[in-house]
Amino acid sequence: MTAVAEILKSKADVAVYAIAPTATVFEALRLMADKSIGALLVKDGEAIVGIVTERDYARKIALMGRTSTETLVRDVMTSSVLCVHPHQTSEECMQLMTGKRLRHLPVVDNGRLLGMISIGDLVKDIISEQKFIIEQLEHYITGGGR
Repeated sequence: MTAVAEILKSKADVAVYAIAPTATVFEALRLMADKSIGALLVKDGEAIVGIVTERDYARKIALMGRTSTETLVRDVMTSSVLCVHPHQTSEECMQLMTGKRLRHLPVVDNGRLLGMISIGDLVKDIISEQKFIIEQLEHYITGGGR
């Protein structure tokens, strides 16, 4: 099983994008679109105070008849942000994400933000691990392991 730290090292873009709670939802959407990402951490200075996602927009703006240009991020963000540590495994993160129905997890070590992993990062890692195991088994079965 791969540790989260290894997944972060393998990512092409490790930047974590954030927005202030006083920004508009429209500003958050523009930043997500510009960076081709589905979530932003909401930070007040260095403190993580929430997370805002495309799902938040769909459910808390579009479906409720609000406007993204007038609604603030703090009014739609999820304020209880679950974080993981770099030593946690991809399997532990996958269980947390599926159990809590999350798509993004910030990675924090001793209060310092290291990065963010997505469900896509975990799926990619798990597929890579399974492919490696299959290749090893095929090699062993065909006699290459003797």
